[in-house]
Amino acid sequence: MTVPPSTPPEQEPRTARPRRFTDGARAVGRGGGRSLRAVGRGGAASARVVGRGGRAAGERFRRFAGADGAADTGLARLTELHAVNVAGDAAVTVSLAGTVFAMPTDEARGRVALFLLLTMAPFLLLAPLIGPLLDRFRHGRRWALGATLAMRGFLAWVLASAVLEDSPWLFPAALGCLVASRSYAVARAAAVPRLLPAGIGLVSANSRLNIAGIVGMVIGGGLAGAASRIGPDWSLRVAFVVFVVATVMAIRLPARIDSSLGELDVDGTPVGEEPIGSPERGARRLRALPVPVRYVLWLTTGARLLTGFLTLFLTFLMREHPIPGWSGPLVLAVVAGAAGVGNGLGSLIGNRKETPAPEVMASAIAVVALAAALATALFYSVWVLALVGLAGGVFGQLAKLCLDALIQRDVAEVVRARVFSWSETILQAFWVVGGTIGILVPLEPRLGFGVITAVVLAAGVVAVRSRSTGDRASGLA
Repeated sequence: MTVPPSTPPEQEPRTARPRRFTDGARAVGRGGGRSLRAVGRGGAASARVVGRGGRAAGERFRRFAGADGAADTGLARLTELHAVNVAGDAAVTVSLAGTVFAMPTDEARGRVALFLLLTMAPFLLLAPLIGPLLDRFRHGRRWALGATLAMRGFLAWVLASAVLEDSPWLFPAALGCLVASRSYAVARAAAVPRLLPAGIGLVSANSRLNIAGIVGMVIGGGLAGAASRIGPDWSLRVAFVVFVVATVMAIRLPARIDSSLGELDVDGTPVGEEPIGSPERGARRLRALPVPVRYVLWLTTGARLLTGFLTLFLTFLMREHPIPGWSGPLVLAVVAGAAGVGNGLGSLIGNRKETPAPEVMASAIAVVALAAALATALFYSVWVLALVGLAGGVFGQLAKLCLDALIQRDVAEVVRARVFSWSETILQAFWVVGGTIGILVPLEPRLGFGVITAVVLAAGVVAVRSRSTGDRASGLA
């Protein structure tokens, strides 16, 4: 009987050991593959959740912007554009928040004052000419909006290099962004009445734009804050991209924005036929306004004076004379947050169905803001500063909504768009005046707030006088 030869003992370990190693490697590979697939599935699931959340938020915003027929008239597209515009402005603001604090105060104030004065003069001189000029050119308002956005995109790119190199172009570019932003507001004001659906008034449309602006501010500030962790120039490059997108959106707005068919100017002159640069034109327009509109317009100039003053005066004051126990940037953040809350409260109050007459609301909040400014001059502290920021935010927002409501109520439809855009030009100019006062006044808290209290009070006196003069004129008639 033949016995088969046995496997040599030394061969078994050589074949079993590689087999065990291979099996172990396969097991590790299978486990690693399962782990990687699990991680991949988890990452993909997280991405899908974030993506679904972003899409849901975007769809909700588009439904909000397009509600009540706004999608059909093009108001929804203007609302989306405004959100992107504010996102870009917020990114620039976040990027430049610390640049003033990095310079000697006297040098910074001098440079800001010089460039603000240089930019204010042409702004005030050219603003009355913008509307008539645009009415003489096809596609004027869309290209005007696009030009203000493209200019800010270019300046944001310049600022990105200026911040790194400490270039002397830092403040000219920053103030150029400010003037372009104010010019955008004027061009947008002329566009809103031309896109109103049948069931939406000017007050509701502007409140919708303001809410969209708050959304854009949060998103733009968040993106800029995240990008600034890489470097101070990266948040400005984010702003550049945002403004490029906004420029394209502006040019693609509906063509009806450019139509002024059948419109009359404030004093009854057909749009497109009025003389440009007439020295008596401003006074004639003011006299042609209904008395309540003129009264609230002057009150609203007081609000713009106050907000412009707070923006620049506090910026320098907190560096030169910070409140003991508080850092300057923290105080600025508190006041800016209070002003933002005030803007939101003003929008909520203005959108209520049952509210007092616009003249009464504007008068009441003007008295409150004046009292807050006076209290800041007398009892200067961080909490009183927060109070004046809150009151200034409510005053600015609610007074503007009251003015819009009066324009819609008392101004004829063929003149309404021109009154709306012209009044916005006046308000933007007074913001610049308030900012100039904030730079020129000595950095003494009680003196500064005493001065702005007197200036806002003077605007209120002019408002009361214009109302009484108008009432006497109507009585004589």
